[in-house]
Formats: sequence, C-alpha cells, structure tokens
Amino acid sequence: MSRLSVSISPDDHIQGEPDAACSLVEYGDYECPSCAQIQPVIKRLQRHFGKRLSFVFRNFPLSELHPWAEPAAEAAEFAGSHGKFWEMHDLLFQNQAILSETLLLEMADGLGLSRAQLRAALQAERFRSRIRTDFEAGVRSGVNGTPTLFVDDKRYDGSLDSDSLIDAINQALSVTIP
Repeated sequence: MSRLSVSISPDDHIQGEPDAACSLVEYGDYECPSCAQIQPVIKRLQRHFGKRLSFVFRNFPLSELHPWAEPAAEAAEFAGSHGKFWEMHDLLFQNQAILSETLLLEMADGLGLSRAQLRAALQAERFRSRIRTDFEAGVRSGVNGTPTLFVDDKRYDGSLDSDSLIDAINQALSVTIP
C-alpha cells in the first residue's frame, strides 16, 4: 500500500482543522471529470465528520490529457495567494468543461481579484514551481492518475462513493482513538 511521501504542512491548502483526528488528501486535476464528480462526495464527508476531518487538495495536472489543467491550477494558486483558493477551486470544478483563459480571468474578477495580475502570473508561470512540487510529491507517493486519495497518509484505492469513504475514514478514526 502506498503512503503519502510528503506530510501535510502549513503550506498545503487545508479545509478544516489542521490537527483533525483524520486527514483526507486529494491529488487532483481541475479538468478531470472524475475529480469533479468526487467534489460533492468530499463535501458530504466534511459535513459528516465535521472537525474530526481535514481535507487537503494538491495539484496533479495531467497536462497531456487536459490542456487547461495546469493553467487552472495556476489560477487556483493565484487565488490562494490572495486568500481565495477554495472559492476558485470550487469554481474551476463547476466550470471544468468550458475552461479557457477568458473564463479564468472572469472567475478571478468575480472573486474580486485582478484580471491583469492573474494574466501576468499565468504568462510568467509564477505558480508553476508550486504545482510541480505537488506533482512530484504525488509521483513519489505512487500517484499515477486522478483523483488519488490518501486517508491518514495511506493511499485509498476503494470505491469513491460516500459510504465507502465514510467506512475508510471511520476505520482510520478507530485506529487513532485510544
């Protein structure tokens, strides 16, 4: 079983308590249909487990298959540098079928961010190294497709439905409870 090679750190995008009893890490691609399909499942898990679960998203753009995955990840990182990562994250998945530079700029504008600054960041590939760092950590962790999930640092290879994930998280929580 693969394990997460790079531990969760304050540099990660984390929803929930960083020291929650259980963590769920997703390596995802903003243009991957399966990644979009799992987002409502993750939201259900977050509601179900509350403060006992933290969620981390790491970039794993499959650029050869999805030409807008990397620019979308850069737009998310740009938004994150302004405290709006999760808002952009959700918008990207909601609009993944129609991603374009124009749409990325419109989404930034809708979040109160500068179109000009995003355009400049995209042209300069300002966040490319952050995305590469996530990608390389994923490769070291055995990630070879998206979405790939880790429950408490252990790769989860089961079904991506909420009941199966709830069972896996409950099992992880039972191990951590004395």
